[in-house]
Amino acid sequence: MEHSDFMGAALAEADTALSKGEFPVGCVIVHQGRILAAGARTGTAGGACSETEHAEMTALRRLGGTIRDCRAERGLTAYCTMEPCLMCYAAMMLHGIETIVYAYEDVMGGGTACDLDRLPALYRNAAPRVIGGILRERSLELFRRFFADPGNRYWRDSPLARYTLGQSAGMPSRG
Repeated sequence: MEHSDFMGAALAEADTALSKGEFPVGCVIVHQGRILAAGARTGTAGGACSETEHAEMTALRRLGGTIRDCRAERGLTAYCTMEPCLMCYAAMMLHGIETIVYAYEDVMGGGTACDLDRLPALYRNAAPRVIGGILRERSLELFRRFFADPGNRYWRDSPLARYTLGQSAGMPSRG
């Protein structure tokens, strides 16, 4: 399977979140061509404000139920529909995720550009490979739908909402 196939599975998780009024983020964790765990964002619908129920954190919790020692398991890849925040990025490093693939850049809170050389060895030595932009347009469309819905209040009028709603088809204009 290709990156786009697994990102498609993460996008299905994000679409499920969106259908429930949640922020449309999905994540799947893959090992040797098989999805081991998946998660969708919760805690944002109807004005809720839980900043720990991220799709990545849900997938990592579920990963713990599928393998004995995730740090010892080599070759784990996480597919995320949005660039992971600092919390999720750090948690993935601690879980031994070797590659992080994301669809849509998080201009407001993305953590993958963090300078790991300035962090303690635990994180600095984990340095996962990061690949961005896989099925970006499909993910962007979910975020456009979310931010265009007046019923969704989560991150309304934020830099991320303005950036997302200002996007036209094609390449990102991050900055």
